[in-house]
Amino acid sequence: MEVNGYSIFPFANLFAANLREVNLSKANLTGAVLAGADLTRANLIAVNLTRADLRYASLHNADLTGANLSYANLTGADLTGAYLIDANLEGAYLAGAGLWAANLTGATMPKDWIN
Repeated sequence: MEVNGYSIFPFANLFAANLREVNLSKANLTGAVLAGADLTRANLIAVNLTRADLRYASLHNADLTGANLSYANLTGADLTGAYLIDANLEGAYLAGAGLWAANLTGATMPKDWIN
């Protein structure tokens, strides 16, 4: 799959990619490098981001409903206003991640998560 000139596949290098408002629903991005990427308002419904590198990515108002973010690195990521309904965040690293106004209804959180 190609989006905005970027090839979307498992383990893809999408470092600092501009993916604002793209539709990546159900895409398999297992192990992909998305550090510093702009995914503002992106449709990421049911996307597989297992073990993905999302350090300092912008996921502001992104829809991650049903997404698999297990063991993803979300250090410093901006998830302000993101929809993480029924998302799997088991084992995800969330140090410094901004989750203000994010919807975490039904989400599976890391075992060390503190509300």
